[in-house]
Amino acid sequence: MTQRLAAALTSLDAALRFLLDGVTPVEPANVSLAEAIGCFAAATEPLRDAYPPFSVAVSDGWALCARDIVGASSYSPVTLASAPAWVEAGDRLPDRCDCVLDADMAEQIGPMFQVLAEVVPGHGIRRAGDDIGAERSIIVSGERIRSLDVLAARSTGFDSLQIRSPRVRVIDVTANDGKTASSRFVLDFARSIGAQATDVQTRGRDIASISAAIGESACDLLVTVGGTGLGRTDMAIEALVASGATLIHGLALQPGRTAAVGKIGTIPVIAAPGTPDQALAVCLALVQPALDFLTGRAPRCEIIRPLARKISSAIGVTEVVLLEQSDESWMPIAAGQLSLEAMTRSDAWIAVPGDSEGYAAGTKAGALSLREKWD
Repeated sequence: MTQRLAAALTSLDAALRFLLDGVTPVEPANVSLAEAIGCFAAATEPLRDAYPPFSVAVSDGWALCARDIVGASSYSPVTLASAPAWVEAGDRLPDRCDCVLDADMAEQIGPMFQVLAEVVPGHGIRRAGDDIGAERSIIVSGERIRSLDVLAARSTGFDSLQIRSPRVRVIDVTANDGKTASSRFVLDFARSIGAQATDVQTRGRDIASISAAIGESACDLLVTVGGTGLGRTDMAIEALVASGATLIHGLALQPGRTAAVGKIGTIPVIAAPGTPDQALAVCLALVQPALDFLTGRAPRCEIIRPLARKISSAIGVTEVVLLEQSDESWMPIAAGQLSLEAMTRSDAWIAVPGDSEGYAAGTKAGALSLREKWD
């Protein structure tokens, strides 16, 4: 039996609502600081006290009270009533001291100490609370955890952090030519945005083989790649239905018309076509927002620039357009059909909604980066 698309294609917005209806972000997990880098933070308990809890030296030298050495210079040294305390960087500052004087700014002559320069209060020290105030969190919930965040966590005494990392299962529906490039891309894409992704290849393209792979393990998001079309050996949709999925098959998305979304029980399911450009479009339009929701990620920031060239789009279909940065503008380089060259050149992408015929040259467009940097 050959798969069929619905009589009317479903809009991308409606497909996303159906996909995520009743779904909640995954439960936070506690992981080591090393494991947390690159993941998305869940709520982190704020510091009860300010950090550092007391003033500390940030350089080696003599701990002093700045008021006691006002006017000191090499021409008019100030003699101290008693020897100052020597501190190393990181040491707690002695009581009454509010500065650290470099070693060569003081000299000892017998039992006497002379100071050869004055400094302002706070010189060479970090005051209590200078790093982080009381009741402040060092990690922002929904943000990707960077090595800088882990540095702050270690410094303030944390040895673990709470993250959200969905389990994603990618099923490669064995292609007739044996190629796995698209499924491997989906796997890498999911991992790059904070998921614990695993993959499996079906033994064949028949319903039984695909169904066996679908039922092998639990996950928070299931993505099949390949077999969603109308060819005689395309059986991914039939296999998902046989496995208990409720699906919408046929989306008003270009590329990606034969994609499907749905659920098996409470698990959201995305069925992506197997060609590289359609796999990319489905990842950007469906997998990315689904994982952003499951990780509790903060909203992505659009990069707004004027279009260097007109974008034309058909009414009724959301069209994925790849963009390249050109000076301070966005240059559209591919739409509808996305070549491998365009994919590798692209810096960002935009989805032209189905109720738009496109955008005129010069229109300021908000695009999402394809070259995200987080560390």
